[in-house]
Amino acid sequence: MTFNIAVVGATGAVGQEMLRMLEVRNFPVKKIYPFASSRSKGKKILFKNQEYEVIELTKENVKKYSKDIQLALFSAGASVSKEYAPIFAEDGIFVVDNSSAWRMEPEIPLVVPEVNPHTLAKDKKIIANPNCSTIQMVVVLAPIHKVAKIKRIIVSTYQSTSGAGGKAMLELYEESKAVLSKLSEESLISKDNSNFLVEKKQPSVFPVQIGFNLIPQIDIFLQNLYTKEEMKMVNETKKILEDESIKISAQCVRVPVFRAHSESVWIETEKKVSVQQAKEILASAKGVKVLDDPFNQDASLRYPTPIEATSKQITYVGRIREDLSCENGLVMWIVSDNLLKGAALNAVEILEELLYRKII
Repeated sequence: MTFNIAVVGATGAVGQEMLRMLEVRNFPVKKIYPFASSRSKGKKILFKNQEYEVIELTKENVKKYSKDIQLALFSAGASVSKEYAPIFAEDGIFVVDNSSAWRMEPEIPLVVPEVNPHTLAKDKKIIANPNCSTIQMVVVLAPIHKVAKIKRIIVSTYQSTSGAGGKAMLELYEESKAVLSKLSEESLISKDNSNFLVEKKQPSVFPVQIGFNLIPQIDIFLQNLYTKEEMKMVNETKKILEDESIKISAQCVRVPVFRAHSESVWIETEKKVSVQQAKEILASAKGVKVLDDPFNQDASLRYPTPIEATSKQITYVGRIREDLSCENGLVMWIVSDNLLKGAALNAVEILEELLYRKII
């Protein structure tokens, strides 16, 4: 059995990775229907050495091609998804949406295949792909939660610029280049910080300079003083783990890294879990690799870093240790490629799960 698959937002960073994951994982694709905005109309997309012309995303074009499409992957923003996902779905097409549009809708499955695949069903045509930072955290925490029940989570994220799109990555590149062009060995120890500042171009992706800087804001601020990104982690984690009792607090920070998100995670469990037990649980967890050998002479084996996680189809965890301030606490460091497991890979794995469960 093969499938005709629409990729909405096919020319974007995540859309491109969706196409790559379909190919790399050898999903049974018969034909690709690449949709994008009018700006990309007529562009060519290469998939399995075959060239496809980008289709402008309009209601007329969706209706024109929907009779030939069985599955759709969306990565085109929440407003586009709200408008177009139901059009695909009403024609019987399963839609896996990467935006925030449907995640907290009670009847829409919010799926990480390693964690809650049982929420998929034949009559639920729209499926939400969780937030990138949520996905990598729950992949690691879910196996521990099953054994010892997590009562509390505190997480600080260190999120790469690719999470804000290709223009954000270019902004980091340009600002970093501008800083480096001004620096010398002598200026590095200067008391004048103007050597590290660049003129902020307008319009820009980030509110302040990202080159050689950290920004403790991802998305807009809400009335409770948390950002929208931070509350996504709170609310989505509870929904995916199916446990509203977990207390969660998040701080999300944008860092000058091109790709792969990192997270410092503290958990408190109902039952005591030793470091060794946690490592054993995670060593057998699907989609997870423990990289935790702090005294190894090879630094690359001591703990995961974003560089090593980039383009890898895995979520890494290391620095697992007991929390000194809490009897049943553990601290850990989680790293994963946000464009893959945090977006495109998870979406394709949802399609694989639909196929495995004979839902499609």
